[in-house]
Amino acid sequence: MKVALISHGCAKNLVDSELMLGMLADKGYEITLDDSEAQIVIVNTCSFIHDAEKESVQSILQMVNEGKKVIVTGCLPQKHKGELKDAIPEIAAMVGTSNINEIVGIVDEVAKDAKDEYIEKISEKPEYVYPETVERQQITMGASSYIKIADGCNYHCGYCIIPNLRGVYHSRTIENILKEAKSLVKKGVTEIVLVAQDTTSYGIDLYGHQALPELLEKLNEIDGLGWIRIMYAYPSQMSDELIEAIAKLDKVVKYVDIPLQHSHPEILRAMRRPDFDYRELVAKIRAKIPEVAIRTAFIVGYPGETDEHFEHLYNFVKDMSFERMGVFEYSREKNTVSYSMEHQVPAKIKHERYKKLMELQQGISYEINRDCVGKTFDCIVESFTDDDVVILRSQYDAPEIDGVVYVKSDKNVVPGDIEKVKITGADEYDLFGVFV
Repeated sequence: MKVALISHGCAKNLVDSELMLGMLADKGYEITLDDSEAQIVIVNTCSFIHDAEKESVQSILQMVNEGKKVIVTGCLPQKHKGELKDAIPEIAAMVGTSNINEIVGIVDEVAKDAKDEYIEKISEKPEYVYPETVERQQITMGASSYIKIADGCNYHCGYCIIPNLRGVYHSRTIENILKEAKSLVKKGVTEIVLVAQDTTSYGIDLYGHQALPELLEKLNEIDGLGWIRIMYAYPSQMSDELIEAIAKLDKVVKYVDIPLQHSHPEILRAMRRPDFDYRELVAKIRAKIPEVAIRTAFIVGYPGETDEHFEHLYNFVKDMSFERMGVFEYSREKNTVSYSMEHQVPAKIKHERYKKLMELQQGISYEINRDCVGKTFDCIVESFTDDDVVILRSQYDAPEIDGVVYVKSDKNVVPGDIEKVKITGADEYDLFGVFV
């Protein structure tokens, strides 16, 4: 019997999807990414914000309407449980965030044609433990691959539901991460991207101290590995030791992804985020890691955000000139601290602030990219088109979220190759160049 999987949400969710497919493939199930071929479809869902939920629900409804047996996994069933089943009674099974190890047994039951009973495996108190014995069946293979180094979160930011859905922070051991990284390199992966709810807290629960610098040192020794990228850093965990490791290790890309969420101390406190001076942190990172690219993200329209608070954020972004930046309109989520806060910001104002901040960043991004013209960068090959355009990324661009580099060439390259590219042109988000 064929089983298809539709994966929504972040890279961490993608890893869970690949683990489930690995478990099913190991038990003899035929896996396909073409849901039209499958009798059973797993929809691995995201529930971080309302728009993500909406996208996940649309996939579930589409599969139900096409007559598939639908198994819903991930954050949406963990968050909504009975409500989701009531809304879409055709769902065959639901699996919580810390129950993915049971996916084979659940598919076995759903596959029995005579059995129409609903199956639910959702732990009331989720506690994610990585299934170390499972070999992921990767959905995307090519230049880069994600490694989940931990899951869960010990922070309780005012806008975030993730600790309720994923439980407390659990790090994987250094040995297991190294084993997976070496396996990926043998399969042809050139770049590994380390992900967790917060990568910078890695190891504290296992080793009693921040172990990310030590992990980076050991990953840096792997033969055949080209780049190591860290995502989702937490401001107060950007230790001097970690900054120094990023600076000195040749395979660790000079790219720091550190969602700051806001700049005004009053809003940061309301968000339950660290409220120290981020200007000093940004200056320190730039001083210690030459030619670093900093990616950050901000939330506009958080409850209580006034025009003055937003102006503070606007000026902060203007002064800092972040190389990469995302902006999100605050999404009001049940079971978060901010849901019941007073002074909710109207949708129209949130959107106006979003547009204003993104327009500012667009100009900053264009100036930064324009300054790249004439420079030569090492770039990783992502893909190529039929009309001889090679699509690459510099070390300053993370897969799927940042810009790319376009090169018109008939040179014989394959995804994962690292090539030198001289930049000849730029727009707001992407670069254009020639092979050197």
